[in-house]
Formats: sequence, structure tokens, C-alpha cells
Amino acid sequence: MRTAYYISDGTAITSEVFGHALLSLFPIKFNHTTIPFVETEEEAHRVLDKISESFQDTGERPLVFYTIVNADVRKIISRSVGINYNFLDQFVAPVEKVLGVPSKPEKHRTHSIHEKTYDIRIEAVNYALANDDGSNLKNYDEADIILVGVSRSGKTPTSLYLALQYGIKAANYPFTEEDMGDMLKMPPPLRRFKNKLFGLTIQPERLSQIRSERRANSRYASLQQCRMELREVENLYRREKIPFLNSTRYSIEEISAKILAETGLQRKKY
Repeated sequence: MRTAYYISDGTAITSEVFGHALLSLFPIKFNHTTIPFVETEEEAHRVLDKISESFQDTGERPLVFYTIVNADVRKIISRSVGINYNFLDQFVAPVEKVLGVPSKPEKHRTHSIHEKTYDIRIEAVNYALANDDGSNLKNYDEADIILVGVSRSGKTPTSLYLALQYGIKAANYPFTEEDMGDMLKMPPPLRRFKNKLFGLTIQPERLSQIRSERRANSRYASLQQCRMELREVENLYRREKIPFLNSTRYSIEEISAKILAETGLQRKKY
């Protein structure tokens, strides 16, 4: 199996994202290795040794994706026996030409505690945790969005991802069996925040599978129960004109991006 290295003198998140995006286009399995915080020449030489060992073990030159600001460290990594891709070199010079301004590279500028949105994102994460699963109904006026749906439809992980990745304050509220009755109605705490609501739904079979992992052979996880709850919430979404998304075949990243695209919420990422 071919090895792909993601190397940086920072977190290596940028090289990982670029590298994974490129490699996902190819129907090949890779052994992924991430090496962050390569900040000295000594550390860079140790990385070269690892890349050489990989080449000797497999007989195939590893793919090496790197984003390194330090010129001396970058020069060392560029001499690896791998097939080297320096993402910064590919884009910095053309952008400098377009902008007419020279770049000023600094380590840890992109993903660090000093970035402008760091405090915003941490505050959003704290908000998501404090307003998870309908546990706190007093702070909905602060919410950028309130996710609603049945239990285990993806509300909590989506709320946390929106917070951590984009700085979005996301609360979430669960519709339970007790809410159903003859017909599911809009809970009073949500009525005045209707413009902030976004619904999640999911295929009954998938919901039953997820719930069974938590509570096997229970009524809660039965296919019949899942179908009933989902039918009720989807009827509510349509009746109240609440936008909603079926999350069955989407990752948390895709769900979050679709929510932002549909609602027009601004990313607090930069």
C-alpha cells in the first residue's frame, strides 16, 4: 500500500485537507501518515529518514504533501526520496502577482489560539454543549440556529461541528415519543424562534440501526417506532414550513455545509 505523508511546521491540517481532497479522487487505498510541528532542521532530517524507510519497505516512493513556512526546514523536506508537493509554492507566487503584495509567512497563523475567530468558536462550542438536547430553553435568543428532530438523527454532532468549525451558535431540541400524542405540534418554547429552526430527518431503517446500538431489542429502536416518529416530525416540518434535510447519506461535514447553504448563515471562520 502506498504511503502519503502530510507534513507541516504547524498543525498539518492544511496539508491534510489538500492532500486528502486530491487523493480522494483516486480509487486507491493509502497509508496516511501525518507529521505536524516539524519546526527544526533536526526534526526535518528525522522525517526524511522515515520517508526513506517507507520507500525501502514498500519499493514505492511515498507521496509527500507539505506546507512549511520555515525556509530551511522546507528545503530539507523538499529533498526527500518521496514525490513532493509543496502546496504553498504552488499558489503563493501567483496570488502575490495578482494582489501586488508580497506574502509574509508566519508559523501557526492559520490554526492557532491567535487566530481571530478562536474565541468565537470556543464560545460557540460552549453554547452548543449548554444547549444540547433541549436541556436549556432560556438562551434560544442567542442561537444562530436551532436544530430539531427525533432522537439520534444527528442533531448533537452537527451542532458541535457547526460551532467548532464555523463559530455558529447551534442549540438542538429533540422530539420525543411523549411529544407525539395524536399529532405532533410545535412545542411552545420553539414557537417564538420558528425562524431559527432547521429540521433533521433520517431513513427509518438507518435510525433503527443507530438506536439498536444504544438500546438493542427495545421499543425505542424498533422499526415501527422509528417510522411513527419520523412520520410525525416530517408532517410537522411540512405543516409549519420548517426547512429540513434527510441526513441518511450525508456526513456531518456535508450536513453542516448544506444547512449553511440553505439558511444563509455566515461562517465565522476567518
